[in-house]
Amino acid sequence: MRIDIVHIGAAELTYEIRNIVIVAEKMQQLGIKTNMENIGDPVAKGEKIPPWMKQVVADLAMDDCTYAYSPTRGLLETREFIASQTNSRGGVQITPDDIIFFNGLGDAITKVYGMLKRTARVLGPSPTYSTHSSAEAAHAGAPPVCYALDPYNNWYPDLEDLRKRIKYNPAVAGILIINPDNPTGAVYPEEILREIIAFAKEMDLFIICDEVYQNIIYNGQKTKPISDIIGDVPAISMKGISKEAPWPGARCGWIEVYNEDKDPMFAQYIKSVLNSKMVEVCSTTLPQKAIPKILTHPEYPAYLEERKHRYEKFSNIAYKRLKDIPGILVNRTNGAFYMSVAFEEGRINGDQTLPVKNKAVRELVAKLISAPDVAPDKRFVYYLLASTGICVVPLSSFSTTIQGFRITLLERDEAEFRQIFDTIATGIEQYLASG
Repeated sequence: MRIDIVHIGAAELTYEIRNIVIVAEKMQQLGIKTNMENIGDPVAKGEKIPPWMKQVVADLAMDDCTYAYSPTRGLLETREFIASQTNSRGGVQITPDDIIFFNGLGDAITKVYGMLKRTARVLGPSPTYSTHSSAEAAHAGAPPVCYALDPYNNWYPDLEDLRKRIKYNPAVAGILIINPDNPTGAVYPEEILREIIAFAKEMDLFIICDEVYQNIIYNGQKTKPISDIIGDVPAISMKGISKEAPWPGARCGWIEVYNEDKDPMFAQYIKSVLNSKMVEVCSTTLPQKAIPKILTHPEYPAYLEERKHRYEKFSNIAYKRLKDIPGILVNRTNGAFYMSVAFEEGRINGDQTLPVKNKAVRELVAKLISAPDVAPDKRFVYYLLASTGICVVPLSSFSTTIQGFRITLLERDEAEFRQIFDTIATGIEQYLASG
C-alpha cells in the first residue's frame, strides 16, 4: 500500500479463547476427539433452554414490532424496567436515559474504550477478560495497563499494587472491575469494592464495572452491585443476558451510567458513546422486548437457582480434585463459571511434554511450540489438547505473566465432568514430572 493502513492498536487485538479453537479443529481433522472447555457458552455445552423461555421468545417473534428498529438507547419500556430494578435497591438512582443498549457486551466494550481519548488509559485487572484488555490496548495503541489479582489471596485485587499503578501513571483515567470475575471466578467482598471506589474518588477517576455475572454467585459468597455503593463517583456498569438467561446468541447487553451529572467531562464522554451507537442506529430489538418477560417470569427464579446450585457443586468437585496437586495454585470458583489454575513460578518450562500417540498430531504440536515467544503455559495447553482432547485457554493470554490455564464449569454431566478433571489432574502431574 502507498501508505500504512494498519491501525496503531491492531497488534493488541487478540482473543485466545477463540484462537485455540483453530488449533482444536486441526487436531479434530487429524483424528483427535476434543472436549471444548475454552469458551463460556452454556448453550454450546448443553444447557437446555426451558420451554417457557422459548415460548416467550416465540410469542414475541409473532409481534411485528420486534422486527423494527429500536430507539438508539434501547426500548423505553425495557430501560424503565431495568432502571426500576436498580433503583429498588436504594443505591444510586438512575433514569431510563442512563441506560444504553448494545449488540452484546463486546459491542459495548469496543465503544466504551474506543471513544476514550487515546492518551487516556483504563487500569484493568491482571489476569483480565481479553475482550476488555484488547479493546483498551487497541484504543491506546499500546499494551494494557494492569493491576494484579493475587492467586495467593482468592484472586482478589492487590490494592497496594492498584494504588501504585495509578499514582505513578498520570495517564490512568479509569479503573476496570470485573465482579464476579472472568477468568478467575472470584467474587469481591464489599469492603474491597469500597476501597477501590474511595481511591477512584480521591484520584478523580471513573469506574467501569463488568457485572454480567452478578446473579451467578454461590458457595455462600456475597458482594454488592456497584450501583449500591458507588456514591457520587462517575461509573459505568456493564450488564447483559448472554450468561444469565442464558442467551449469548441474542447479542444483547447494556450499560448503566451512574453520576453522569457529577462531572462535565464524563458527561461529554458518555454523550460520545451514545453518538457512536446512534451512528450504528440501534441494537437488536427482540431480545430487549424479552428481557422483562423472562426476568419476571414465575419460573425464572427456580431456573436460575438450579443453575447456581449446579455450578456450586461442580466448582467444589473441580477444586477438591486439583487443590492438592504439587506445583499449582487453585482457588475455588465462587461466581460465574470459570476456574483459573496457576502454575507455581518456575514449575513449567520449554522441555516438558505429554505423550501424543498420533504422529501427525505430534508433528503439529512440534510446529506450534516452535513458533517464537510461545508462552510456557500455551505449550502446556497444546500438549493437553493433543494428548487428551481437552481444550482450555492459556492464562497468559489474559494479560498476565502468571502461567496457567482457564477452564469452564459448564459440562452438565457429572460423570463426564469428573472424568475431565481427573484427566486434567493426571495431565498436570505427568507434564510437571516430564521435565
